Amino acid sequence: MLYNAKYLIANVSRCILPSSTVRSTAVSALTRLLFPAPAEVRSTASIFRWWESRRLTFNVIVGATGMVTLAAVNLIALLPPLSVRLGVFWPGIILYGFFANLFYSLGFVTEAAMQRVWHDETPRVGPALFRQGLVFSVGLTLFPIALMSINWAFQVLRWVVR
Repeated sequence: MLYNAKYLIANVSRCILPSSTVRSTAVSALTRLLFPAPAEVRSTASIFRWWESRRLTFNVIVGATGMVTLAAVNLIALLPPLSVRLGVFWPGIILYGFFANLFYSLGFVTEAAMQRVWHDETPRVGPALFRQGLVFSVGLTLFPIALMSINWAFQVLRWVVR
């Protein structure tokens, strides 16, 4: 048995596996997005530019997630026993986008306030705040899918028990 394991390991090391350039490019793009370099010059203006250079990416990701959520919630609503066609509540979507951007701006405010208090000793928190805020926003945007799924499951259970 040990011989077989040594033989397999030895052959794997000689094997030339094709490298996936598409996968490595996607991974490096995701790494650059989630682990960006902090603002080099530590001034309020440079911190502001750092945050604003990522706002469009944040909005595109959260907006695309919102479209997936709308599609999934509408699809779940069409399933029996609900079989309801939901509309799109535009004022709610606009308000959600406004508050997402307002809270995104708090990342800059937090980092700039830390810079004013601690000056050169300020930790480089921008990338961590961006990453955590993005993950939280995507999770919050996907949350209605879970709520609608639970509602649908209870409706199915109620329909079965009847």
